[in-house]
Amino acid sequence: MMLFGAMVVVSGLTAAGTYKLMERQTVQELADSYVIQSDGNGQTVQFFPTVSRASVTDNDFTQAAEKTVNAVVGVKSTQMVQTQQYQNMDPFFQFFFGQQGGRQQQPKAREGYGSGVIISSDGYIVTNNHVIANADQLQVTLNDQRQFEATLVGTDPTTDIALLKIDAKDLPTVTFGESDKLKIGEWVLAVGNPFMLTSTVTAGIVSAKDRQLGMGQSQGNQLGIESFIQTDAAVNPGNSGGALVNTAGELVGINTAIYSETGNYAGYSFAVPSSIVSKVVADLRQFGQVQRAVLGIHISNVTADLVEKEDLKVNEGVYVANVIEDGAAAEAGMQKGDVIVSLNQATVKNMGHLQGELVRHNPGEKVQVVVNRNGKEKTLDVTLKNSKGNTEVLTKKGIDALGVTFKNMTAQELQKYGVRKGVLVKSVEQGGAFARAGIQEKFLIVKINDAVVGSDKDIEKVYNQLTTSRDADQDPVMFIVGVYPNGRTAYYAVDLSK
Repeated sequence: MMLFGAMVVVSGLTAAGTYKLMERQTVQELADSYVIQSDGNGQTVQFFPTVSRASVTDNDFTQAAEKTVNAVVGVKSTQMVQTQQYQNMDPFFQFFFGQQGGRQQQPKAREGYGSGVIISSDGYIVTNNHVIANADQLQVTLNDQRQFEATLVGTDPTTDIALLKIDAKDLPTVTFGESDKLKIGEWVLAVGNPFMLTSTVTAGIVSAKDRQLGMGQSQGNQLGIESFIQTDAAVNPGNSGGALVNTAGELVGINTAIYSETGNYAGYSFAVPSSIVSKVVADLRQFGQVQRAVLGIHISNVTADLVEKEDLKVNEGVYVANVIEDGAAAEAGMQKGDVIVSLNQATVKNMGHLQGELVRHNPGEKVQVVVNRNGKEKTLDVTLKNSKGNTEVLTKKGIDALGVTFKNMTAQELQKYGVRKGVLVKSVEQGGAFARAGIQEKFLIVKINDAVVGSDKDIEKVYNQLTTSRDADQDPVMFIVGVYPNGRTAYYAVDLSK
């Protein structure tokens, strides 16, 4: 759970399906029974089987429940936590054996529980990243009480999504629906395992769309993507990663969070729409990481105060607070002070709207952005880029597989840490090798395996040496020494074999 003052957020978020076109079927034939999404260049990239709602009575939820409960699973994560008592420190002993003197206690198991959604009959399961973060062992329990060990396929902390795989066949699945077509006031069902109560179904209505909670910012994640479906379906701890379905039993979202002063349900729950989920999971399966398209701007919602302060000519939209040099928006001519009012003819009312539209696209795709500039609308053709500022496909190869980003430090910045050389850990991806070792953001790496490092290239060199010329009888490990901003020296062992 995550606490925001009086707000307790019990996260959950993600799910998507297996997309494979039938042989010898034309696009027209598929269109009769499938919803087809295109990449904008005439190529079909995703499709979802449609379900007729003609036979569904608005207040009869039995069909939806029957289609869903067997495909929603329980997810148990186990993390082994090493507790220690610190007395006199022997640096050599601590560096190689992870101890700082004193009496070392036995590892203790820390367990967490959530839900997941089976998205393919061969065992792919979606759950929340926070449900499985830093887990040493993952176990999935099906509705028929069968249990399987699960492997982690990939994670996307930005959307709090994780994809798991179990070794099984002929599993029940949930059909994807179209979250874009949800209407405020429409009935939906939440299916999950609150308080470890298997196969619990609750009902409510869609009370809002494109809702933002600020979860990403509260965790230090400035790139958090939030465009939640808000409902009043009862969701509690354990529902994280479970299914939000419409009355036809189609998956329209992954239950993610609740608003509460107590930690339990108090009236509102939030789910990530399937339009976002499907793109993220498809990328995780194909590339191992999400191909996220960015505009290269800093933004904020248009508010009454901002309208008055900046003399804006519109009351809705997304205000461009800054345009990043050489970014996609800058190259298209976007300027600081512009207000984005639409993207590909879809109205943009707030940041949730913009994120919900943008997340469906890949780097390299072209989108049409309309901005209001000093009271006049201007249309810009933008070629989207990735987080590295180009349009290449990103894969987790080499040092990227560590799940961490680095920053090369200036002499002045290093002086604050009291060292002459070092590389800053800028961000740590949950579930990655650095996160599993316990390394946190703002940790300054000074040495790896006794070699002083002064740039990310030095770290990459050590990584390549360990992974390309490794001893077959010994797992590659990075023994890291560094310091945190408060002056605390820390020692870590990063296992590169996992």
